[in-house]
Amino acid sequence: MPSVTLPPKENALFKRILKCYEHKQYRNGLKFCKQILSNPRFTEHGETLAMKGLTLNCLGKKDEAYELVRRGLRNDLKSHVCWHVYGLLQRSDKKYDEAIKCYRNALKWDKDNLQILRDLSLLQIQMRDLEGYRETRYQLLQLRPGQRASWIGYAVAYHLLEDFEMAAKIVEEFRKTQQTSPDKVDYEYSELLLYHNQILREAGLHKEALDHLNNYEKQMCDKLAVEETRGELLLKLERPEEASQVYRRLLERNPENWAYYQGLEKALKPGSVEEHQKIYEESWVRFPRGLVPRRLPLNFLTGEKFRDCLDSYLRMNFTKGCPPVFTTLKSLYTDREKVTIIEEVVLGYESCLKGSRMFSENDEGKEEPPTTLLWVQYFLAQHFDFIGQPALALEYINNAIDSTPTLIELFLVKAKIYKHAGNIKEAARWMDEAQALDTADRFINSKCAKYMLKAGLVKEAEEMCSKFTREGTSAVENLNEMQCMWFQTECALAYKSMNKLGEALKKCHEIERHFVEITDDQFDFHTYCMRKMTLRSYVDLLKLEDVLRQHPFYYKAARTAIHIYLALHDKPLTDDNKESQADTENLTDKELKKLRNKQRRAQKKAQLEEEKKNAEKEKQLKNQKKKKEDDDEEVGGPKEELIPDKLAKPESPLEEAVKFLIPLKNLVRSDIETHLLAFEIYFRKEKYLLMLQSIKRAVAIDPSNPWLHQCLVRFFKKVRDSAHLAEAVSTVVKQEISRLFGDSNPQSFNKNYLSRHSSCIPHRVAAAKMMVYLEPSSDKMACEIATALDESLSGRSIQICSDVLEALRSGQLGEGQQKAAEAYRASCHKIYPYCLAFMPPGYQDNSPAISANGDLSAGEHDDLTHEL
Repeated sequence: MPSVTLPPKENALFKRILKCYEHKQYRNGLKFCKQILSNPRFTEHGETLAMKGLTLNCLGKKDEAYELVRRGLRNDLKSHVCWHVYGLLQRSDKKYDEAIKCYRNALKWDKDNLQILRDLSLLQIQMRDLEGYRETRYQLLQLRPGQRASWIGYAVAYHLLEDFEMAAKIVEEFRKTQQTSPDKVDYEYSELLLYHNQILREAGLHKEALDHLNNYEKQMCDKLAVEETRGELLLKLERPEEASQVYRRLLERNPENWAYYQGLEKALKPGSVEEHQKIYEESWVRFPRGLVPRRLPLNFLTGEKFRDCLDSYLRMNFTKGCPPVFTTLKSLYTDREKVTIIEEVVLGYESCLKGSRMFSENDEGKEEPPTTLLWVQYFLAQHFDFIGQPALALEYINNAIDSTPTLIELFLVKAKIYKHAGNIKEAARWMDEAQALDTADRFINSKCAKYMLKAGLVKEAEEMCSKFTREGTSAVENLNEMQCMWFQTECALAYKSMNKLGEALKKCHEIERHFVEITDDQFDFHTYCMRKMTLRSYVDLLKLEDVLRQHPFYYKAARTAIHIYLALHDKPLTDDNKESQADTENLTDKELKKLRNKQRRAQKKAQLEEEKKNAEKEKQLKNQKKKKEDDDEEVGGPKEELIPDKLAKPESPLEEAVKFLIPLKNLVRSDIETHLLAFEIYFRKEKYLLMLQSIKRAVAIDPSNPWLHQCLVRFFKKVRDSAHLAEAVSTVVKQEISRLFGDSNPQSFNKNYLSRHSSCIPHRVAAAKMMVYLEPSSDKMACEIATALDESLSGRSIQICSDVLEALRSGQLGEGQQKAAEAYRASCHKIYPYCLAFMPPGYQDNSPAISANGDLSAGEHDDLTHEL
């Protein structure tokens, strides 16, 4: 149907519809649409129908909007407005590829429409269609050569395509059109110059970049960036004398910056340790109060020189009372000799300070303040905790707390010691004690909430966080709104350990949504950065967004979600009532009565919480409705609600797991766990070539990894046992198996692995598990290999011992290993006396339960009453 031209009256109304849309006056826009469409001649006017649909979409009526826009498009296929509106609708639904097609169709009928070209360029840069983006920016430059954004957008397109020479030429041509006096400070012009310099550096034109920097230095506002860039360029151009002068000037500005000392070292190129040390000795004279010039030599000094330098560094810190001094030295703990010297020096301080209030008996009567001993004990507690001696660490921290019971840092360290010793509940109690000393400190509050989550106290953690969240909404919703991912990650792990898999998955999906939101938030910057000339930051943002899902928050959430989906595939959730019925069959009458009382209390508590939640939700919905009426727009309509029960019963758990895996495979290839998780998924899907790809990539990273060994043996056995492989797949797999395993069979491959790594506990455990997997009758021997805890064996830790105990109990090391499990638990308890996982069967944690206010929980009060 051809385009219908509206008469003047209706045309004026249509223009008013466009104006209402731009000013977000949607209800008025709908009135004007109705006026045009109520005219019998224009009931099917395509562009008006499309605009009505677009307006309804902004009011959250998505289905109706799509129907109207499609109807409008059918009535007027040659209208650029209809195609543009359809593109905007697709964009609001995040169907960017479809939106790009719509914009291209719109441009067929109006090729010079600026608004459509701008919208198209935004989607192209969002989708990283850089070739298309360059073409669109070129069209915009031809249509609007006088606009700054046209030039900048075109230059950025070439920069992202790594055609640095062309990008630099465009920026230079544009710079010539900017008339500014050399003495005038113009921030935007300064940013343009610095961006030009960045392009030259990335092109490898270091000499030209340095000349450019020297020529326009006066007009660049960011003087620090200019000096740092000059230092880097002089080093690359091998002009060390000038570079050393630059880094000395930078050190005058900030003597605590590690990077400046490293730059100075590269410039001076010290040949020996003495020359190396001389650089820092000069800094001691120039910056007598500087801590970094005293800390950095500790990296390369050894023996007595190390001792002397450490002595001066520690004395300064202990006298000042500097809490993070241990953290600054932690990187030295890979060297055993240095650890021994640190221990000797600090223990020497402690004994002298106790006796004479001096660091050393040779000091000339200069007494230290009483707090110095406190900070020495604080350091020693952290030191012994780090080297795995919790009893000594607790002794020192308790002495410190006895002398100063109001210092928060001491309680913080005590909580950390208990956490590292394996008693997270005690750690959470001490962290709660720390936050009770200063309830206005947000950091301690967050730390306490994190420890509570690790201890499985989810409700208490939520209450703790509610002290700092917005009033009127629940803490969990507010933290989700604020994208507080550390809380959600810990929540997911807590729910997973409590076997509440649906709740854990909900948190993982919330984190995934945050990353989607962060990606979508780029839209705000594509135009803003061009307008404000923050081009260096803009290019950095685009590069960051490309690797966004490398972030540890996403990695942790994805890994947790994949593990849960694998567990759901292996053992799908069954009806809760059947499970609870099976559990109660084995209980005595007394135990059953106690359980029923507990369940009744829990049910009552859950009911109260549900009522509270519903009241909060109602209140929130009222606020949202009011806000919606005032605000007018809800972009893309409401999101699908994440329901834990629904998430815990997916139709295809492995397909859901793959969704989390794909970003990891693309961005976290260097981590072996990515490929091992991929193997676990493909093993269950029986995708042999993808299994092979995963283990080959893993072997390239760490061929002796214990988990990888288990994957290799399982793969070897699965291939050997499968008779229905396709011929092409079978040929490839057999060829690669001979490369990976040689002529051996799975049993001999496992045996060789054990003999190669017989002195390492994690490797022994992996080999033992595979021994039982291949030959269930070899469980006794496997149990002996896995449960060895000799001092001569390396890799012993609470985590690996807990895994072995769990394997014994779950039957991974053979059926009926209860006696062996109890004996192993007792052995582990002797080595790790504080760890909850190895406590005797009758052990009960008698300390009172914590709540966010430090009170006993209601349930505990009831139990105490019954006992009394």
